[in-house]
Amino acid sequence: MTNRAAWITEPKARPLGVDSAADPKAGLGEVVIKNAAVSVNPVDCEVVEIGEGVNGLKKGQHVIGHCVGLATNDPKYGGFQLYTVCKGILVSPIPDWLSFEQPVVLPLAISTAATGLFKKDRLALPYPTNASKPTGKTVLVWGGSSSVGSSAIQLAAAAGVIVVTVASSHNLQYVKSLGTKHAFDYKSPSVVDDIVSAVRSTDFAGVFNAISMGESSGIWSQVLWKLGSGGKYASTLPEAEGVPKDMAGGGAVWKKFVPEALANGKPQAKPNPQAITGGLPKIQEGLDRLEARRIGA
Repeated sequence: MTNRAAWITEPKARPLGVDSAADPKAGLGEVVIKNAAVSVNPVDCEVVEIGEGVNGLKKGQHVIGHCVGLATNDPKYGGFQLYTVCKGILVSPIPDWLSFEQPVVLPLAISTAATGLFKKDRLALPYPTNASKPTGKTVLVWGGSSSVGSSAIQLAAAAGVIVVTVASSHNLQYVKSLGTKHAFDYKSPSVVDDIVSAVRSTDFAGVFNAISMGESSGIWSQVLWKLGSGGKYASTLPEAEGVPKDMAGGGAVWKKFVPEALANGKPQAKPNPQAITGGLPKIQEGLDRLEARRIGA
């Protein structure tokens, strides 16, 4: 294999420069992936090498995987290159009928949502399965139409948990299609009372903030105060940029639930991607589009 990557050539340099990169080698518990599509939250691919200690994967298999280049500060784990090293526990096969572009939206969102929902020091929900039973628990997902929120809704619902979420009015039907039982417009003047009414008679697990915008805390904190239940709180920050070493349920989520669910058409790979063709030279355009959306340009 001959590797190339999109590089930051110097601090704050734009655009990214495309140049040669080290040919990766799979170490213990790792796989080398040939990337067919990447997102501005990396990565998607095809397995070309499997390291010792990796089970359930084979060469030539189509997969999705969560790259941890930012968390490790090691370029070999970065997504913006032709070949990427990925931790085997964060890789899942995808069915051949599913395009590369669609599931590329899932990896970082799944890992981030799973950390908040399932870690014992976060919301400590039961792990998702493909045959879950109702638990009587309820969780509030703040920002359900976001990438992380969309995965959080589906993971929590697959764990047998009732999901309540807030989103913009035009996204309420979208979040309901993902498995939300109650969806409210976050701008509604009655949103706090609506949420409290929806969860009061349940075993309320707490709040998962999928967008971590500062102004949202003044609203969801009122929910916890009115319930007086001591519900827990989890957020996409500060760990949204990479997966903690002790990410909850790496095996339960990535190695069991995700492969089985994707093979059965779930979880839905949402939100829908906006594909940009042209390979590594187009990475900068994708980053520019993302930045423009963040600042409202």
